[in-house]
Amino acid sequence: MNAIITASELADELAGGDPPVVLDVRWQLSVAKAAGEPLFDGRAAYESGHVPGAVYVDLDEELAGPSGDRGRHPLPDLAEFGAAMRRAGVSARTPVVVYDGGQGWAAARAWWLLRWTGHPDVRVLDGGLPSWSGELSTDVPPREEGDFAPAPGAGGLLDADDAAALARSGVLFDARAGERYRGEVEPIDRVGGHIPGAVSAPTNDNVAPDGRFLPAEELRDRFKALGASQGVEVGVYCGSGVSGAHEVLALAVAGIPAALYVGSWSEWSADPARPVAVGPDPG
Repeated sequence: MNAIITASELADELAGGDPPVVLDVRWQLSVAKAAGEPLFDGRAAYESGHVPGAVYVDLDEELAGPSGDRGRHPLPDLAEFGAAMRRAGVSARTPVVVYDGGQGWAAARAWWLLRWTGHPDVRVLDGGLPSWSGELSTDVPPREEGDFAPAPGAGGLLDADDAAALARSGVLFDARAGERYRGEVEPIDRVGGHIPGAVSAPTNDNVAPDGRFLPAEELRDRFKALGASQGVEVGVYCGSGVSGAHEVLALAVAGIPAALYVGSWSEWSADPARPVAVGPDPG
């Protein structure tokens, strides 16, 4: 099954007899703002206009647990996550389409969580809301509660020890910007650099200027050149398990299965005992 869907395909499915549940997960990373500058409000953006029938999902509150030693966006409590998905109308046998404001990171986080917890049919709107040419709605639709019950699979998830081991035995991609990987800058976490052995693979290089994914063949060629050849186990991390989910999605588009280290650099770097590599080489 394709992991992404175009805006025209979504419009056709919404007009059909068995429309998907649509989740709006607009979100932006909260970093230091100038005095008086407001933080991005995803719910307000949703209320100002969304794909008709879409339901808002809050990444920080419903797709992640509290920030702490496990990272800035650790796994949510699965019972709470399941309840949030059911409130949004998600059922095990109903397709789900997720979108955000165009960057794709937040939508990918929702896609990854739903897929990892057992939902069989989840896709991301390629290009996000900017790709949608239809009318927008300000109505908050009533939703019949769904029946989705999270049931995580055996694979697809890495912890810190798994990530360290995979950097030696397979390939571990670092999805952050290159300057953060190299340790030249670190605007958020305790220290800059990367997990020793990890390969720099910025997730922004997986998309065209309009935010849509590159063709699957181009993505396969890119990841193969970075070490993801046939039979090699692949993992991904980022800053806090959000942009890394977007890279896992890009790998899925390319036909390459990959696991996600959800705690990512925000968890790894919080422990001074863990080694840190800097510079352009994996180390």
